[in-house]
Amino acid sequence: MVHKLRYTLFIMKGLFRHSQRTTDSASRPGNQDNRRFLRSQFWLRLLCGTLVLVLVTAGTLTLAQSDRTVQEQEEKLIREYNLPNTPPPTPVYKPLPTAPTTPTKKPSTTSTRKRITAPAPTQQQPQNTPTQPQPKPEPETVENTTPKPRPSDQPESDTPTKTPTTTTTETETLPTSEYILQFNRVPIVGNRLRLRSVYSEARLGFTRPRGWKIKSAKALIRFQHSPALIAKYSNLTILVNDKSIGSVPLNRKQSEVGQTLFNIQAKDIGDFNELKIIAQQQNNEKGCSNPGDATLWTEILPDSELQFEFQPQPIPLTFNRYPYPFFDNLKLDANRITYLVPKFNEDWLTPASRFQAALGRIAEFRPIETRLIKTLKNVEWGESLIIIGTPTQQPALKELDLPFSIAQNQILDGSKNPLPEDVGVLILTTTLDGAVPLLVVTGNGPEGVTKAAQFLVQPDTEKIGTGQAILVNNLKDIPPPPPRQWPKYLPLENSFKLRDIKTQDNGKPIEDITVRGSGAPPIQIDFHALPDDEFSRGSSMTLHYSYGPQTNPRTSAVEVLLDGVFIGGARLSSENGAKRQKLNVDLPANLIKSDSKIEVAFRLNPREPGECGRFTDQQLTGTVHADTSFKLNRQQSVKLPSLELLQSGYPFAAPQDLSLTAIVLPESPTNTDLLTMLAFSERLGRLSQANSVKLNVYTTSTLPPDVPKNNHLVAIGTREQFPFPEALDSGGFRLGNAFSRQSSQTTIQTLPDNEGIIKQIISPNNRERVLLALSAQTENGLERVRQILLKDPWFFQLQKDTVLISSDQEDASSYEPDAFKMEFLERAPSQARIEETFNPLKKLSRFLQENWIVLVIAIIAIGLLFYGISQNYLKRLSDQKGH
Repeated sequence: MVHKLRYTLFIMKGLFRHSQRTTDSASRPGNQDNRRFLRSQFWLRLLCGTLVLVLVTAGTLTLAQSDRTVQEQEEKLIREYNLPNTPPPTPVYKPLPTAPTTPTKKPSTTSTRKRITAPAPTQQQPQNTPTQPQPKPEPETVENTTPKPRPSDQPESDTPTKTPTTTTTETETLPTSEYILQFNRVPIVGNRLRLRSVYSEARLGFTRPRGWKIKSAKALIRFQHSPALIAKYSNLTILVNDKSIGSVPLNRKQSEVGQTLFNIQAKDIGDFNELKIIAQQQNNEKGCSNPGDATLWTEILPDSELQFEFQPQPIPLTFNRYPYPFFDNLKLDANRITYLVPKFNEDWLTPASRFQAALGRIAEFRPIETRLIKTLKNVEWGESLIIIGTPTQQPALKELDLPFSIAQNQILDGSKNPLPEDVGVLILTTTLDGAVPLLVVTGNGPEGVTKAAQFLVQPDTEKIGTGQAILVNNLKDIPPPPPRQWPKYLPLENSFKLRDIKTQDNGKPIEDITVRGSGAPPIQIDFHALPDDEFSRGSSMTLHYSYGPQTNPRTSAVEVLLDGVFIGGARLSSENGAKRQKLNVDLPANLIKSDSKIEVAFRLNPREPGECGRFTDQQLTGTVHADTSFKLNRQQSVKLPSLELLQSGYPFAAPQDLSLTAIVLPESPTNTDLLTMLAFSERLGRLSQANSVKLNVYTTSTLPPDVPKNNHLVAIGTREQFPFPEALDSGGFRLGNAFSRQSSQTTIQTLPDNEGIIKQIISPNNRERVLLALSAQTENGLERVRQILLKDPWFFQLQKDTVLISSDQEDASSYEPDAFKMEFLERAPSQARIEETFNPLKKLSRFLQENWIVLVIAIIAIGLLFYGISQNYLKRLSDQKGH
């Protein structure tokens, strides 16, 4: 820059000298005529030189400033800190099934067997089962392999020994345990699993948790069957992953309970498994049995079970395995997440809420149990511990064996220098001698803690993590997606094909789907409309399908159903099969919802009936092609408030990164308030899918003034500490002080009041935003609200705008139909319609549909007007004739 400035001054000096010489020569005698021209030329050159100087100087300063800015950005982007010179060995997680009597005891390294019985939901007694429990007979063991010798039982060592986490090796032998998985945990089993007809089969799926080394497995099948069955023609066959593990004849008399134990080879068990039970039943010894005979039945009792003997494997903790072991999608029980809550600090709320929402996205339909503790002594085996906060907020960090030193509540790098406050730190370690995995989300400032948590909730950045510890120097800010871009729902275009719809399992486009056999299950297509879609007549579906030969055209057909309602079908008329057939089906506007499913069912029957009703039907095929097209007639229009829309997350999940949603807590939230916050965050995570989570949590004192105007609000707390009391005091139902209630013109006081309330109203700060109140008069009532948010069977019953929740049980099971009682009310003080349409006719049509009384009054008024006009005209006409 200095050289450029000197060069510019040199040019200006030369121009000035040249102009001065020209002026002096022009002032000599004989040059008087050119004096005026030379003077003007001098000033012109001076002006040009000045402009050149200004431009060059400005460009030089801009360039210098730009170079400085780029250098600062590069220094900010490429920030590297000295890591510890000798990083500690990778911590090893040693999963153990039960907690020891004394937490300081070291688990024995010998092969000690421990038995775990999976908790099963209470089921109603089957109607055909005696009230008194029947004694279990000795099981018949079906051997298909020679069992290996089991390790001898040895007691645990009583010597208290503390084993450092860093010295644990992956080859350490952990105790052998047993796990019991009962059939009544599967929803399709319930109180019984009945197999009917000549041939019937049932399928149950189960997983193998990560870290399990299966030693042996058995299937204990308890059953009853019809006394009319002929034993030598009737049998029960069990298969695991399509490999037979044994059969047993159905030879019990008088419907006695039978019990058989089948051995399963450990090598046949994978991550995802299927248990298939096949019943072949005959009641006619001389001829063919009638498949529709009611006496052809066998019941699998719900207390049948799978027995696993396994050895947990030590697992080195590294971020390339994350989210395991904190969340295992193969786990047979609920994943247990425990947060170490610091002395209350507002900076803990948002990172914890975003982390829980990210867990909800990973979990999808799988259950999560969340708990809060105040000290490390309260953690239990089988849990995963999460510590969020700075060393000042979380003094327990000093008690852990971490790769980074902590001095004066500051995290130090390898050079013993404090890390900047905007650098996030993520650490994996263990506690309880390796039995509990521990995730530390920390930093020297709130900005660093938030950045570390944000790294874990963004899938694109989380994939690059590895090692025991991560320093998050810089993190890309992902912009919010469009409000109506919902990946799990229909495309935004009104015309699209089946391949444009993505599957719910892996998010991949749907391809051609083929089913086989006369009893083929229907092909299910998730047809989830956006929550704010409003459909009108004219929507249609063009089904492209094919079917194979050997089909009976008289009894075979293809059917299309929408949420179980038949909407179209066609006969399969060709015996030689057909390819690329088309079927146009109208989609009823009133049936398409945000959880709709389209089913395409092929009713395939062979041309020749089989012997004794048994079909050889595997040659029968039906295919739905991915170029099946849809044409929708819809517009964006939705009416709020509505708890039914909350079932899909609307409007809080629009956009899907939750950036327009804010949770507000009381100034001093209780544990129930915090757990309810985590439950709602988890629910929003299950209902959304995006590349980031930007949910924010505030207290009443930290709530910015612009948030209520621009965001949807979720207020949590009991009546006395509720952040927005006006929300509970408005509308047709009001929750007042001193346990008072008001509905319409009735006011009462109750003692006690343990009911919870979920209420949604239009936000008083913005007509296009809503306020959701999660409240109660007592902590017990707020706990009822939390249970509704966690349990799918109850959450997906919400409707109208207000729900009152009561229960007689402390910890109700979601399998019990009478666990909760919910009263739905429609008491919102006002309603609003959010729509985006430019057609005035549609607006007028909707207005008349919603306000039909106006149309009636208008018709009557127009009729009276025409009547008056006609009477006036007739009177004038009669007067003219009379005149």
